Amino acid sequence: MNPKDLSIKDYTYDLPAEKIARYPVVQRDTSRLLIYNNGQITPGIYQQLADHLPAGSFLVFNNTKVVEARLLFQKENGSRIEIFCLEPDEQYPDITTAMLQKKTVLWKCLVGGAKKWKEGLLTAVYKREEQEITLTAEKGERKGDSYIVQLSWNIADMSFAELLHTAGLIPLPPYLERLPEEADKERYQTIYAKYDGSVAAPTAGLHFTDELFHKLAEKNIQHRFVSLHVGAGTFKPVKTDRMEDHEMHAEFIDVEKDFIIRLREELNGTIVPVGTTSLRTVESLYWLGVKTIQQPSTDPSDLFLSQWEPYELSALKISAADALTGLLKWMDDLGLSRLLTKTQIIIAPGYAFRIIKGLITNFHQPQSTLLLLVAALIGDDWKKVYQYALDNEFRFLSYGDGSLLWKKNQELGIRN
Repeated sequence: MNPKDLSIKDYTYDLPAEKIARYPVVQRDTSRLLIYNNGQITPGIYQQLADHLPAGSFLVFNNTKVVEARLLFQKENGSRIEIFCLEPDEQYPDITTAMLQKKTVLWKCLVGGAKKWKEGLLTAVYKREEQEITLTAEKGERKGDSYIVQLSWNIADMSFAELLHTAGLIPLPPYLERLPEEADKERYQTIYAKYDGSVAAPTAGLHFTDELFHKLAEKNIQHRFVSLHVGAGTFKPVKTDRMEDHEMHAEFIDVEKDFIIRLREELNGTIVPVGTTSLRTVESLYWLGVKTIQQPSTDPSDLFLSQWEPYELSALKISAADALTGLLKWMDDLGLSRLLTKTQIIIAPGYAFRIIKGLITNFHQPQSTLLLLVAALIGDDWKKVYQYALDNEFRFLSYGDGSLLWKKNQELGIRN
C-alpha cells in the first residue's frame, strides 16, 4: 500500500491517562527499556543498553536544545495572551541566525487568546540581574493557524535566544497537563543539548547520562551528533482520513560535513539513531544525496526534502554509499562544510530504510506520525510492543520509558 492511502485510524491504541509519565524518573538511566528483535521482546533498563547493542555500533544523537518558547503577556484589561514561538520567519536562512538576532526578530507563532488581541502592541517587563527588559509583540500576517509576530526588546546586546532564556517558559507537551516547574529546565533537556532551536525535546536522549556514555564507549560503541530542531508539529494530531491529506511539519537540520563522511564509513555496520528526530535526519541525508545526484547544480537555498519525495524517488535504486558520496561531492563543489536545510520527510509503512538498522525511542501517542514511523520499522508488531509495554507498567510519552527496536526481519548477533 502507498503510504498516502494509509488511514491513521489503523494506528491507534488505548492509552489510559495513568500510563502517561508526567514527571521523569529520579535518575535518567534507570528508565526502563523494552528491547524488540524480530518478534521477541525483552525487558531491561537503560543502564544495560550496551548489553543489547553489538560492539562497534554507531549511535546518532540530536544535540538540539529546547528554548523557552512560551511568552506570556497581560493586557490592561487583565486578559492573558500566550505567544508560542514556533520557528523563524522565512527571511532568515537558518534557525541559528534567527536566534542571534538583536533588538527585534520576526517569528512564526501560535497565539493563545488571539481573539482578545485585535490590534496594537503587547508589552511585558522582566528583570535580569540589574537590567529591566521591556518586550513588545506586534501581530502581523496570519499563516494558517499561526501568525508572524514581530518581537522587540530594549537591550541592544541581548540575542533573541538570551531573551527567551530570560523571559520564556519551557514548552512542556500539552499531554502532561501541568505547568513547567524549576526542575523541568534541566530534565526536559538532554545532557548534551547544545544548539538553541527546538520547542520540544528529542526525548529518547533524556535517558542518557555520562555513566551510560562511558559504558557504551567501553564496548567500542561510538556516537556522533546531528542537529534537528524539533517543531511544535511533533505534537500535531493527524486529523485527516487519509495520510495524503496530512501536511507534515518541516524541521531545520544542521549537519557537519565530517558527520556525513563518518556516516558513509559506518554503512556496513550497525547505525542506530537515538530518537525519531535523529532517524529523520540521517534518512533525509540519503534522499538529499539522491536529489544532488539528479540535479548537481542545485543552489543550497533550494535543497529541501518534501514529505512525499522519498516515495517518488524510490524507483531510482541508488545505494546509500552513492547517495552520501553524491551529497559530499555537491558540498565540496560549493565549498560547504555544513549542510543547513529543512526536511519534511514522513516515514510510514511502505518506507524502505536506507541508512539505519534500529532505533532507540520512547513510546508515542496513538494516531501520531511518530507511531507510523515505528510501524514502518517493525511492521504490525508495533501493536505487540505497545501492548506489552501497557501490560507491564512501562511509562509512556516524553518523560516515560523507552525502547530499542531492531528493524523487522534483520538478524542481529550481539557481540560482547
